[in-house]
Amino acid sequence: MKIKEIIVVEGKDDTVAIQRAVDADTIETNGSAISEEIIEQIKLAKEKRGVIIFTDPDFPGEKIRKTITERVPGCKHAFLPRKAAIAKNGKGIGVEHASVEDIRQALKNVYEETTEWNEEITFDELVAAGLIGGQLAKKRRQHLGEILKIGYTNGKQLYKRLQIFQISKEAFYAALEQVLQEEANDEYK
Repeated sequence: MKIKEIIVVEGKDDTVAIQRAVDADTIETNGSAISEEIIEQIKLAKEKRGVIIFTDPDFPGEKIRKTITERVPGCKHAFLPRKAAIAKNGKGIGVEHASVEDIRQALKNVYEETTEWNEEITFDELVAAGLIGGQLAKKRRQHLGEILKIGYTNGKQLYKRLQIFQISKEAFYAALEQVLQEEANDEYK
């Protein structure tokens, strides 16, 4: 599988994992303190070939994703479910721990940012769905993020990702129904 866009990852181990799974070039951020030089490389890459941001499904990875999104708007995004990124020994989480198949799957389900969107899911709908506030909100958001392939988010991030990736109300409510059904069946508690 050849990827035209340049994939932005956190480090060398991520590059090795990506290149095991697909034929692609990468830019490494070398951590969450992204230098101005790296931002300029990402801007140039986006202009010339396009960029896919593919960071670890953890707090530092989300911080990197947010920084790049703010500084280089219009990038594409690939998300890896947390459970697919956990090291075999249970100590560590990251793209470098994912299987070849999980990496390929994440890169098949890339989302593009957009600013023009009319079918907005409201913040109140997220609260009413039990995705913000309440004991099960975190688990529900995590499972919803896996189903929609938008990664784990907190409440504000979920609201924003639903908008920028144009998740339709139909897709959102179908995924929510699946989450609630599995919750009722105790499949992921």
